Amino acid sequence: MSANVPELLDAWRMVAAHRRFDGVLPLAAMKRLQGSLVDDGGEVRYSIEFGRDDALQVPYAELTIDTALPLQCQRSLQPFLLPVQLVQRVGLVRSEDEEAALPPDYEALLVPEDGMLRPADLVEDELVLAVPLVPVAPGSEAVEGDWPATEEEQRKASPFAALAALKKQ
Repeated sequence: MSANVPELLDAWRMVAAHRRFDGVLPLAAMKRLQGSLVDDGGEVRYSIEFGRDDALQVPYAELTIDTALPLQCQRSLQPFLLPVQLVQRVGLVRSEDEEAALPPDYEALLVPEDGMLRPADLVEDELVLAVPLVPVAPGSEAVEGDWPATEEEQRKASPFAALAALKKQ
């Protein structure tokens, strides 16, 4: 983690002070993301800005993330880098009841009772969500083909093939 970003932040104090933190994290430090990556080389540049919504006075943390995730293409089985640039505003809530009051474009983040958040966990959460279910390298061609079954394969596959043979007797 970057030297200027503390490991733990008091969310409510950061909102009151309208603080912003910029940092860099190595992909190797993100254990939950490791299973989706081909290798753990690389880093994530991020910023977290705390504040309060002007209209509704909802406390929030806005994450800006910029990285490239090394994934394996499921078409070609070759590694590729998936560029990830995202901005996500999360509404900070103390209870699930407060979640209903959030604007529709906010994701809810339930802040622990002590108010402490780990910036690295917030960044990793967003990256885990950014990994596609089936990674496919941009520009890779779909493998399409028509492989019709031979007549013998069709006979073997039919559950009624044995009945047809009995009928002929």
